[in-house]
Amino acid sequence: MTLANSQIFKTDLGPLNPVWAELILGVVLFGITFLILAKGILPKIKRTLDQREDAIEGGTDRADDLRAEATQVREQYEAELAEARHEAARIRSKAVEEGSAAIAAARAEGSAERDAILAAGTAKIAEERATAERELNADVDAWAHALAARIVGEPVGADRA
Repeated sequence: MTLANSQIFKTDLGPLNPVWAELILGVVLFGITFLILAKGILPKIKRTLDQREDAIEGGTDRADDLRAEATQVREQYEAELAEARHEAARIRSKAVEEGSAAIAAARAEGSAERDAILAAGTAKIAEERATAERELNADVDAWAHALAARIVGEPVGADRA
């Protein structure tokens, strides 16, 4: 065996000299293994890797889409919240204005009632005073004459007749 191989390669490599039968068998088995791997197993592996890459890329894209959608929803929520706060402030302002107007109206009504009561009280006091003065004037004249008559000792004024 070594002799036939040395004629092909024209050198003696010792134990490294190839044997034709083993070399052909190795090439044939390598070809069969390569065909099995290339046609059967490697496409499945490539398909699986492509699916994983697509899932990863698709997951990243979906995550980016979800982030963008979440950002949009958050901005919309914040806009609605700001609008609601503005509306609440407007309602509070309107309520304060209405409350102030109601208080002013109640004060005006109270002032009018107070003025009416004071006017009625003043008129009643003036009437009662006039009545009291008339009654007292009539009595005072009589008492003054009676007192003067006592002091003088004789009748004074209208009692003298």
